[in-house]
Formats: sequence, C-alpha cells, structure tokens
Amino acid sequence: MGLPGHRRTSSHKRRRASHFALKPQTLATCPKCGSAVLPHVACKECGTYAGRQVIELKNPLEKKAAPKKDVAAKKAVKKTATAKKSAAKKVAKAKKK
Repeated sequence: MGLPGHRRTSSHKRRRASHFALKPQTLATCPKCGSAVLPHVACKECGTYAGRQVIELKNPLEKKAAPKKDVAAKKAVKKTATAKKSAAKKVAKAKKK
C-alpha cells in the first residue's frame, strides 16, 4: 500500500483548497417574461429558450395569478381559538373556588 513520501505543508494544503470556495451564481433575465433564469437553461415561468417555446405549460400566467389568501378568515379563526382558551381558563378558575 502506498504511503505519502513527504509531509504536505500547510501552505500547499491552503493553495490546493483555494478553489473549493463557492462562487456566486450568475443569473440572466428571460427576454419574454423578465424572470431570473440560469444561462443556457429554459425559463421555468414561461417555458421558452432561445426565443422559442420548448416546454409546454398549462397556463404560463398561472403562478403569477395565484389566489390571495383570505386574511379575514384567518383572523376570525384566531379570535375563536383565543376566546375558547380564555373561556376554558375562566371555567378552571371557577372550579378551583
């Protein structure tokens, strides 16, 4: 079995590892929809590459026109939950007395 002939110095180790750092990703913009895409990759939003349609999507604007969540309904649910908790506390206090 082979063994290392010489010790690897710390400077040699650091010079070898200098290429291990992560590099920032380069992004381009899609000429059709304007979203950020990787270069040489088809756009996930509209399905085009190099000016032609390469991916068939059901509805290209489906993601952008997503329904907004009902904030009022969430607040109502929270109010009922807190009302139930406070009622339970009142009942527990009344039982202790």
